[in-house]
Amino acid sequence: MDEAGSCASGGGFRPGVDSLDEPPNSRIFLVISKYTPESVLRERFSPFGEIQDIWVVRDKHTKESKGIAFVKFARSSQACRAMEEMHGQCLSPSDTKPIKVFIAQSRSSGSHRDVEDEELTRIFVMIPKSYTEEDLREKFKVYGDIEYCSIIKNKVTGESKGLGYVRYLKPSQAAQAIENCDRSFRAILAEPKNKASESSEQDYYSNMRQEALGHEPRVNMFPFVGEQQSEFSSFDKNDNRGQESISKRLSVVSRVPFTEEQLFSIFDIVPGLEYCEVQRDPYSNYGHGVVQYFNVASAIYAKYKLHGFQYPPGNRIGVSFIDDGSNASDLLRKMATQMVAAQLASMVWNNPSQQQFLQFGGSSGSQLPQIQTDVVLPSCKKKAPPETPVKERLFIVFNPHPLPLDVLEDIFCRFGNLIEVYLVSGKNVGYAKYADRVSANDAITTLHGKILNGVRLKVMLADSPREESNKRQRTY
Repeated sequence: MDEAGSCASGGGFRPGVDSLDEPPNSRIFLVISKYTPESVLRERFSPFGEIQDIWVVRDKHTKESKGIAFVKFARSSQACRAMEEMHGQCLSPSDTKPIKVFIAQSRSSGSHRDVEDEELTRIFVMIPKSYTEEDLREKFKVYGDIEYCSIIKNKVTGESKGLGYVRYLKPSQAAQAIENCDRSFRAILAEPKNKASESSEQDYYSNMRQEALGHEPRVNMFPFVGEQQSEFSSFDKNDNRGQESISKRLSVVSRVPFTEEQLFSIFDIVPGLEYCEVQRDPYSNYGHGVVQYFNVASAIYAKYKLHGFQYPPGNRIGVSFIDDGSNASDLLRKMATQMVAAQLASMVWNNPSQQQFLQFGGSSGSQLPQIQTDVVLPSCKKKAPPETPVKERLFIVFNPHPLPLDVLEDIFCRFGNLIEVYLVSGKNVGYAKYADRVSANDAITTLHGKILNGVRLKVMLADSPREESNKRQRTY
């Protein structure tokens, strides 16, 4: 069955259309509620431009939505504007959780949370050698607010090479410039500075100039294959790339194509997987994808555990970090914090008698538990009396292990009106009871999908006790 068919039956991640990434950056990746229908997506996103396709990712067995969707626009500028205006918005008044909107890019660029990401706002253009930076700005300011312009010059003579950069404030503005500027500028998105790709861009335009002058350009018609072959060639060599970048995003390459479901199955072995995406290479039959984790510790473990992993048997996949411009020392420091917090939490869970001694701030058992997280939590509030009627109950899933009870109580009481929080013995799940629905919804909005003390939480509304008694407990 082809991908389009599998998507229709609920087993695939996206339809198999030839123009999936044409034009580039014209597809958005959405994290939405599992109960959001396609009609609502079409209604909310159609004002941004012509929608060519919408598909909601569904479980192949239950046919239920996984809370992930893709929207394909006819133009890149339409997708970028949709990302800029809809990221962090609620699709309907009844929704309590804002949606997330990324650009689903081709190749190894991954998806972007930051609407001012350099990979989407800086364009590379061919210009007359007589152009000054003022001339360049004047030509391109009609498409949006320009942060800066620069012209590439010969380091010895100081003369212009006929190439330049224009950096916009918004991705949609850069896309508008590429779509609408005169074709003679040959505008394309520039590679990030930290990828040291200026020479390759200049080679691209040098070949363009040779072609215009009647010379045969020396263009690599298979640009992705070289990258992948170099990745594969490193399997049997010592991995001495001590200076490689470290990030939460990984690039995955394979000689054998794979589906997103297969990619997810491989990398979900490592806890903390946020999303994955398969990207089509028009020049070869190689498989290529992007994987992102919630924390750098999971990404590092997945990289060194799965690089060279044989899938299917006889085919080894290549895994490498995608440089997202993050500071490696900061990422490693966060990783160390998460690992230490997880080990301490695991010790407490395995031996509850140690709870009164394992406090981050000192040896006094009366001290409040220390919470390590990037989440902005409200201040502590008093619990509701135990006899207070329960208005809302939350179901909590922990990965890889439960948090100590005192830490859980400290976290969930911060939203007010907490009656009780408790763990299910022998399982990685728990419940929180609230005397107020607003407090419970605030807890879901703030904590769902977040990492606290090295443990990822899933926080959702619990089914009624009557409904829960009729079905198997979900523990993942």
